[in-house]
Amino acid sequence: MGERNSILLVLLTLTITIILEAGTRVFAQNCGCAPGLCCSIYGYCGTSSDYCGKGCQAGPCLGPPSSNGVIVSDIVTDAFFNRITNEATAGSCPGKRFYTRRAFLDALRSYPHFGTLGSVDDSMREIAAFFAHVTHETGSMCYIEETNGASRDYCNKKYTQYPCAVGKSYYGRGPLQLTWNYNYGAAGNSIGFDGLKNPEIVATNPTISFRTALWYWMNTCHGIITSGRGFGATIRAINSGECGGGNSNTVNARVQYYTHYCSELQVDPGTNLRC
Repeated sequence: MGERNSILLVLLTLTITIILEAGTRVFAQNCGCAPGLCCSIYGYCGTSSDYCGKGCQAGPCLGPPSSNGVIVSDIVTDAFFNRITNEATAGSCPGKRFYTRRAFLDALRSYPHFGTLGSVDDSMREIAAFFAHVTHETGSMCYIEETNGASRDYCNKKYTQYPCAVGKSYYGRGPLQLTWNYNYGAAGNSIGFDGLKNPEIVATNPTISFRTALWYWMNTCHGIITSGRGFGATIRAINSGECGGGNSNTVNARVQYYTHYCSELQVDPGTNLRC
C-alpha cells in the first residue's frame, strides 16, 4: 500500500504541475496575447513550440515564417480599393474620406503576415475574405460607426481585466466594427492606445482604425484561411450570431462579396463558404 500511495502521489503532483504550467501559458482563446507570448494556430497564448511553432499567428514565433512572395500592396491597388468605396450607395458616406488605401497600407506594416503566408492562392483568398467582411460591415466603406450603436450596451463586466470606463461606449467602429469592451481593451493593449478610455480613436484615426481590424483579423481569422477551413469559418469568427440560420441574408451577402473578390483576384474561393 505504501508503494502504491507513493506512485499515486507522484502522479497527482505531476498532474498539478501540468495544470499549473498550462495556467501560466494559456490566457484566452482567440489570442489578444500578453507581450512575450505567441498566438497559436488555434488562437491560444503560450510560449512553447506548440504555440510559437508551425502556424504561429503573432508574437515571438520561432523563426521567420515562410513567405510566398506576395506583396499585398501590389494586390490591393488603388483600383481595387476604389472599386469598393465606389459601391457605397448611401447619400452621405463619411467613410469615403476616412478609409483610404494609404491608411490600410500604413496599418499593414504592423501585420506583415497578413496575405503573405501559405500558398499564393491562400494569400488571394485571405485578401478577398478580409475585404469581403470589411465591405459588408461598413456598407462598402461608407460607415465608420455602427448605426444606432450608442444605444446598445456593449459592456461585458465578466471581463474584469477590461473594466468599462464611465461614459464610454464600445459599439462597433472601424472596418470590422470593433465591438465590446474586451476587444477594445485587448486591441488597445496590443496596438498602443487606451481602448477603454478612448474608444473613439477607432473612429477618428484611420490608421489605428485599420490596425484594429487587422489585429482582430490576425487573432481570429488568419489561421482559418491558412489552415484551409474555408470562408464560412471566418463568418463565424466575426459574427457567430449569423450562423446556423441566425441570419441567412447577411451570410449570403458576405459570401457574394467574397466570391466576387476571389473572381477579381482570379482565385478559386474554395469550399465551406457558409457557416
